Amino acid sequence: MIKKLSILLLVLIMVANVAFAKNVTLTIATVNNPDMKIMEALSPQFTEETGIKLNWVILPENELRQKITEDVALGAGKFDIVTIGIIEVKNWVNYGWIAPLDPFFTDMDTTAKKAYDLDDVLQSVREGLSAKGQLYALPFYGETSITYYRKDLFEKAGLTMPEEPSWNQILEFATKLHNPDNGFYGLCLRGLPGWGENMAVFGTMINAFGGRWYDMDWNAQFDTPEMKNAFEFYNTLIKEVSEPGATGVGFTEGLTLMAQGKAGIWYDASVGAGLLNDPSQSKVVGKLGYARAPYAKKHNNGWLWSWSLAMESASKHKKEAFKFLTWVTSKDYINLVGETKSWVNAPSGSRKSTYENPKYQKVADFAPLVLSAMRAVDYNHPSILPTPYIGTPFVVFPEWPHLGSEVAQQLAATIAGKKTIDEALKACQKIANEVAEEGGYKH
Repeated sequence: MIKKLSILLLVLIMVANVAFAKNVTLTIATVNNPDMKIMEALSPQFTEETGIKLNWVILPENELRQKITEDVALGAGKFDIVTIGIIEVKNWVNYGWIAPLDPFFTDMDTTAKKAYDLDDVLQSVREGLSAKGQLYALPFYGETSITYYRKDLFEKAGLTMPEEPSWNQILEFATKLHNPDNGFYGLCLRGLPGWGENMAVFGTMINAFGGRWYDMDWNAQFDTPEMKNAFEFYNTLIKEVSEPGATGVGFTEGLTLMAQGKAGIWYDASVGAGLLNDPSQSKVVGKLGYARAPYAKKHNNGWLWSWSLAMESASKHKKEAFKFLTWVTSKDYINLVGETKSWVNAPSGSRKSTYENPKYQKVADFAPLVLSAMRAVDYNHPSILPTPYIGTPFVVFPEWPHLGSEVAQQLAATIAGKKTIDEALKACQKIANEVAEEGGYKH
């Protein structure tokens, strides 16, 4: 009799939990990348399994950052789950804007914990999403930056792309392929101003050319030959061998140009590889080759980034939010994408098991290079010179969104012909020094 009552009580509790979940709606803010649109499309399965409803807010990258930063800073709790990257994790923890995930993992039952398998998440990504000894976000996908190129056109032109090209080689190859009169561009490169847009690409160029944002005494380094070389070379690439209207081109626009067969080389996020190999979205399937981020003075200049999901500290539904976080970053979700969409679209750069999966290996010829490139990034030593900061291609400190955005605008102004490079460098030097002084870094 007691046993029957215990079972009945358990059933009643489960029913009550499901009923409660049906009254919960999570609001999720995310970026309008193709992978996130797949996430939204597959999310009804989560609601079916848990009863938890989902409200999606999908925005362009720059707008997303503005909206969620405003929300977490005010503690408004408009969003339960936010899509952020490593830079936000490192900074926002200091303000208590996002909730640590360790207590929720501790409360997980053994079966669920084993199924999620946190140790399967790439260590470099886990470390990037941790601060003060705790994990604060889970990776939806991880990425570095790689060089895509049209191997069919390279072969036709008698060109050979090395595994790690120099920036001079990129210019040489792009010049030979550039045919703007026919709507074909030697190179596609981000020019859209934003700390996560043109500065993502240009930040790796600063490192490659031997530059740095600050010296060890927090003096700005925009008045150095290395920084000027980076500015000049970026301008040369954009103006001589890249797409027109580059200041309106971010990741999504660059991906479209490459997928439509309108560019010979594209230097950008490794996550684009899956999309470029999807026949439903790309005209260049089977025509692509891959190489590491270009070098100049410094090697291994790819960035390390992860579009990840975190819970706002102000969320009133953390328990339900954690359920979604672990559902959408799990092995099961990756398998769901692979089986229902295609394995080439499976979220990459997050789990070791993805790269060990024969189904993924079969369609992702880019996978070994991406994995090795991600592991080669030295997040703690971004420049060949010593730096008082960590992060590539960003400066990991709370002032980065302001500094990165200001420099991004100055860089875009040189492309648009509104400022000379010397004028832009002078302005960047002043801005960077002001940031260091106001932030209390210079003594």
